[in-house]
Amino acid sequence: MNEGPASGTPDLPRPRGPRPGEPGATPPGQAPDARRGAVVAALMLSMALAALDGTIVSTAVPQIVGDLGGFSYFSWLFAGYLLAVTVTLPVYGKLSDTLGRKPVLIMGSVLFLLGSLLCALAWDMTSLIAFRVVQGLGGGALQGTVQTLAADLYPLKERPRIQARLSTVWALSAVAGPGLGGLLATYADWRWIFLVNLPVGAVALWLIVRHLHEPLRERTGPRPRIDWAGALAIFCCGAVLLTALVQGGVAWGWLSPPSLALFGTGAVLAAATVLIERRAADPVLPGWVWRRRTIAAVNLALGCLGLLMVAPTVFLPTYAQSVLGLAPVAAGFVLSVMTLSWPLAAALSQHVYRRIGFRDTALVGIGGATLVLLAFPLLPYPGSGWQPALLMLALGAALGLFQLPLIVGVQSTVGWEERGTTTASVLFCRQIGQTLGAALFGAVANAVLTARLGNSSGDLDAVARALDEPGAMDAATADTLRRAVASAVETVHLGAACAGAAAFVLLLTLAPRRFPVREEYTGPASAERA
Repeated sequence: MNEGPASGTPDLPRPRGPRPGEPGATPPGQAPDARRGAVVAALMLSMALAALDGTIVSTAVPQIVGDLGGFSYFSWLFAGYLLAVTVTLPVYGKLSDTLGRKPVLIMGSVLFLLGSLLCALAWDMTSLIAFRVVQGLGGGALQGTVQTLAADLYPLKERPRIQARLSTVWALSAVAGPGLGGLLATYADWRWIFLVNLPVGAVALWLIVRHLHEPLRERTGPRPRIDWAGALAIFCCGAVLLTALVQGGVAWGWLSPPSLALFGTGAVLAAATVLIERRAADPVLPGWVWRRRTIAAVNLALGCLGLLMVAPTVFLPTYAQSVLGLAPVAAGFVLSVMTLSWPLAAALSQHVYRRIGFRDTALVGIGGATLVLLAFPLLPYPGSGWQPALLMLALGAALGLFQLPLIVGVQSTVGWEERGTTTASVLFCRQIGQTLGAALFGAVANAVLTARLGNSSGDLDAVARALDEPGAMDAATADTLRRAVASAVETVHLGAACAGAAAFVLLLTLAPRRFPVREEYTGPASAERA
């Protein structure tokens, strides 16, 4: 597909009738008699399972550790899940283009529910971590395939509706997850955190099996072969490199033998992956993902978004508790207001990008987000909770204008047979950005603490825990520690602003002003409106 400016309304093609032999007006994600509302409900339930996972588990860590032990490596409850989701995203994206969305979504749902059941039956921390990896293998299919089906089900003009609903699911999960996890861990048992997935997932699975029908596609060539060698190479390479990033500076030093061995092994596996994919007839990560300007620019920009998001989501709660002296619930509210403005701005973004185009709307959003992040170091010390909350409200609105137009736009530049791979590449880059951000900004924060405190024991977690113990130190020492934490978090937000500026420059220089949106087939409505 050649990329060039589209005619007519910015980024929007002129409608035309179906060509002979084409599937007509019905989106490829469903048969003509499918009830789209039931499928959308299934997608929202499936997305809720993936969105709730991290927030609902985090609040139950003390109970889990108290029951199973293994405090020294409990962080792998999250790292193992993250690794499995990240490295499987491109694999599931290619499979959904090759086999269809429905079998991949069913397989992912079954794996996620199986992992949830096994987690509830875990007998020690090692088994729980292993079963969390099984959950992550299913979670990768849920995240990528749900986003792809959302584009299949709705034409371009209506696509913001489903994307806004999915954004709302993420927002509600961010707010409700910690509270629900705390309630289950306190008044029931931490195992119920995993068991509640089973009825929700079962309903979603039944709706998918019952109501999602994909039309048969005519093959114009030989049956596509699945690149299993490439999938295995990507999985191994991603697992090794992400392990090095997640554990570097935490379990061992960055220049220690384990880190050097992992990065060296990852480099060898990366080279092997490139060779395998170049020789594959139908590679998992095809070269066109990076050769097309639009897709490459969106991938890099959303990688910067993942990097940027680490600052508020990881470091702001510590700032709110340690510097502002807020209780954990109030500190969570400071962050959660971002999840209120994000889906609202995303839902309204269609009115902007219909006028000025996908790229320029995203530029407005990331430009605003960069300014908000630059304003964070200007907050007074110690300040009040409403001040960072106001910034997070503005940040959510800006990022809602940034992310959704890029996802909707890039999905609209490809056909059905490439949409799964394209969507997975976008989500994969965002996940990689988050992992890089956690490693990079963690090192930055600890370096600032070390410089401010004048010793080698500057560790953000250790300082935060010390400040949580009232009476353990005199007022002057406590103030010194609070100022050090404030300085570290401010520096991290400046780094996040640099990531926002990088996304702005990448979109401005790499992305075409008008996305080369493919024309869609229009005709009589044949599916029930959601």
